Amino acid sequence: MGLSEAQQSRYSRQIQLTDIGLEGQQRLTQSHAVIFGLGGLGSPAALYLAAAGIGTLTLVDFDQVDDSNLQRQVIHCESRIGQDKVASAKASLQALNHFTEIHTVSEKLSEDAMASLITQADIVLDCTDNFETRYALNRQCRRNRIPLVSAAAIRWEGQLTTYDFRQPNSPCYQCLYKEEQGQELTCRQNGVLAPVVGMIGSMQAIEAIKVLLNLPTLVGKLMIMDARTMQFRTLNLPKDPDCKTCRQ
Repeated sequence: MGLSEAQQSRYSRQIQLTDIGLEGQQRLTQSHAVIFGLGGLGSPAALYLAAAGIGTLTLVDFDQVDDSNLQRQVIHCESRIGQDKVASAKASLQALNHFTEIHTVSEKLSEDAMASLITQADIVLDCTDNFETRYALNRQCRRNRIPLVSAAAIRWEGQLTTYDFRQPNSPCYQCLYKEEQGQELTCRQNGVLAPVVGMIGSMQAIEAIKVLLNLPTLVGKLMIMDARTMQFRTLNLPKDPDCKTCRQ
């Protein structure tokens, strides 16, 4: 089905872009994105994907809204402290765009359950802050050939890349960080400037949209941002021939 008049009006500024147009916008409205983590990164990513017209969003997070979240997790608000984050995020997204269908998962998933959910997606966004989940998402997205947009932010710094497992030469998360060498860095322990996660999470949404539209992305590259100096670096991220995940 084509876009309704209301949708054409709503998304008109995107439709005007020559590399999106009506066909591209329709593709977005038919797409399903799964977002793991509705915190500092997942908040702006979810808001911008809904605003851009992604047809279906599945939100996955087993945590509840805390007052310390509100400094950076802009999808939540004071009146929702104590609520499940996915319920709070769903309320914000429904208020933003009634055209987007929202599903929620408010429990910690086993890897098998994670795999079942991922196979239903066109794109997965890793907005989590722990290595265990990151490695599991990486394994399952690679196994099922689902593109994965991965980001992290801490203190004044952020990084972003896309693993497009539809492409045979795409690296994976373990090509960048070996599982046996993982060291947990969290906002709780190290702090983070609120707009840093806003910037990186918004860029995750951009990468996801580009994947869905088959536009060039950061596959094979790692973007690093230093907010203190407002400098960006893009490094080559080759596939590791000795990577355990890629060899499976």
